[in-house]
Parts: sequence; C-alpha cells; structure tokens
Amino acid sequence: MAEQAGEDGTDVDVSLVRPGADDLERAAEAALRPRRLEEFVGQRVVRDQLSLVLEAALGRGRAPDHVLLSGPPGLGKTTLAMIIAAELGASLRVTSGPAIQHAGDLAAVLSSLEEGEVLFLDEIHRLARPAEELLYVAMEDFRVDVVVGKGAGASAIPLSLPPFTVVGATTRAGLLPAPLRDRFGFTGHLDFYSDDELERVLVRSAGLLGAPLEAAAAAEIASRSRGTPRIANRLLRRVRDWAQVRGDGRMSLDAARAALEVYEVDARGLDRLDRSVLDALCRRFGGGPVGLTTLAVAVGEEPETVETVAEPFLVREGLVGRTPRGRVALPAAWEHLGLVPPSAGGTLFA
Repeated sequence: MAEQAGEDGTDVDVSLVRPGADDLERAAEAALRPRRLEEFVGQRVVRDQLSLVLEAALGRGRAPDHVLLSGPPGLGKTTLAMIIAAELGASLRVTSGPAIQHAGDLAAVLSSLEEGEVLFLDEIHRLARPAEELLYVAMEDFRVDVVVGKGAGASAIPLSLPPFTVVGATTRAGLLPAPLRDRFGFTGHLDFYSDDELERVLVRSAGLLGAPLEAAAAAEIASRSRGTPRIANRLLRRVRDWAQVRGDGRMSLDAARAALEVYEVDARGLDRLDRSVLDALCRRFGGGPVGLTTLAVAVGEEPETVETVAEPFLVREGLVGRTPRGRVALPAAWEHLGLVPPSAGGTLFA
C-alpha cells in the first residue's frame, strides 16, 4: 500500500478508502473539481450560506469576510476555496500551515498579495505561533509589522496591505486558538455525504472522465465510499480501470463489485486494515477491551496507524468502541465478521 505523511509528520498507511491524498492524487482530482458553487454537490447549508456571503460582498464591491472551513479530509474544503476565488473573479494564493514555519514566511506571502486576492491556508491549525500572531493583525487591520534590526535597536515598520480574504481549512477546528477563530466572519462545517449525494458526484465525475456509469454501479460505489467524495472518485477510477482491462469498458454493477473485490474494499467500505483490526479484536481478544499498543502489534501496524487511520471510521460506524480500559468490539463488528459474541451464549464462530 502507498504511504503519505500524516499530520504528525509520520508515514501512515493509505489505501483506496483513506480520505487523505498525496500530490499525485490531487493532480488527478483537479480535472474533476467543480468550478462554480452551483456545480458543487452536497453541503447544502454551507453552500447556501456561502452564496449569500459572496453575493453580498460582490454587491458592495468589497472583499468578503474571512472564511473558515472545517471538517474531515476529502469533503471539499480545497474545492470550496477555489470556488470562492472563482466566484469573486479573484486569483487564489495557496499555502499551508506546515509550510509556514516562521513569521517572516507569512509576511512574505501577505506583502505580495494583490487587492481582492484570496489566500487559502490549508491545515491552518498547524501554523507556527509567531505566524499566528502576525496573521491576527493582518486579518483584522490589513497590516503587517516588519521588524528591522536586532536586539535593542530593532524597530517595527507597519506595512499596509490591500483588502484580501483568507480562506482557512482545518480538519481539527478544536486546535485553533480562539483569537484566530474569532477573526473569521464565516465558519462552515462540512459533514459526510449521503449515498444519494455521492451518486450525483460519481455521475458527474464519470461524465467528465468520458466513461459510461450505470446507475446500479454508482449506487454500489457510493455505498462503499465512507461518505467522502474523494474516496468515491478514487474508487470510480479503479472501477474504470477494471472495466477497461478486464471488462467490456462499461462500468456496470458487476464490474464495480469485481473491481472493489480486487482492491479489497468490502460492502461496508472496510479495507484490509479495518478488517484486520476487527478480526484481532473479536477472534484473538474475545471482543476486548484491549490496549491500543497490543492491538497494533496484533495487526502488524504502528499504534499511530491504527489510531489515526483505521479507528475513526470504525468508531463512526459503530463497529469499535473506545473505553478507559481499551478498545472493544461492538455487536455490529461481530455481525460484520459473521461471528457470534461469546456473551450471546453461542460458539465463537457462526
């Protein structure tokens, strides 16, 4: 399986059903991104609210309030940032929190912005503290203080900035300091998509790819996509590959099921690592509770990989529970594996 850097800088296991994306995948996604707000599928509440903010700003002829987008990865935060710039008819400057290690790095970006430009700060919760404090003033007063000299002879020269709009994106809104969060005039939280919304995403993407997609195949792919458009589009490309190489070129229901079987994505959207965690919990540890480190050793992965890659979806789906004593398998996990919980009075295996 491929690897990519996690939020803590470590390499984490990435499969078809992981919401993260590397540079190569982002390039593949670019061709499928909607360009306008009316083309954006899902997130109806955020889309409507954002439409009002942008239309009002355009009517006044001024830059809109700064925008903060939060939510799990793969739901469209970067796409919405690009749409905001397109709707405003402004250019987009893209950077990220990890890329700005010093206040001077951010000052260089801010001082080069043009009037009305949109600055997209991905993973804004990972900004260095000195850069955060500089951003406070820039967002509120459109000013940066450039420090000249060192020691007792140092002085700060205020540099005025043209009006601009910051679009911040974060997967962990709770890590944002309150002073930074309060400077955003609009905050939108993106939720996971329904299967119907994902089907619409898939139909649109298939049209852009020039590959015929049957309705039943779209429903099958959507049901295994974990409520995430990025995963849905990724699975769509793999089904297209299977249909091209081993099928008749049509993305039918049979082609979708055969392709996803090859890539070990089951009917509930679980992959090899997910099933390994459930299998270890149920078969080796009788449903738990079991500590994270012990569970990681049992599946041959690092604890960070189990905790950050597999656990979030398993917990959200009601398959695994987290307790003070460790991880436990919930009834749905036993059912998914076709096992009978020992407490049910039956044998371990169904």
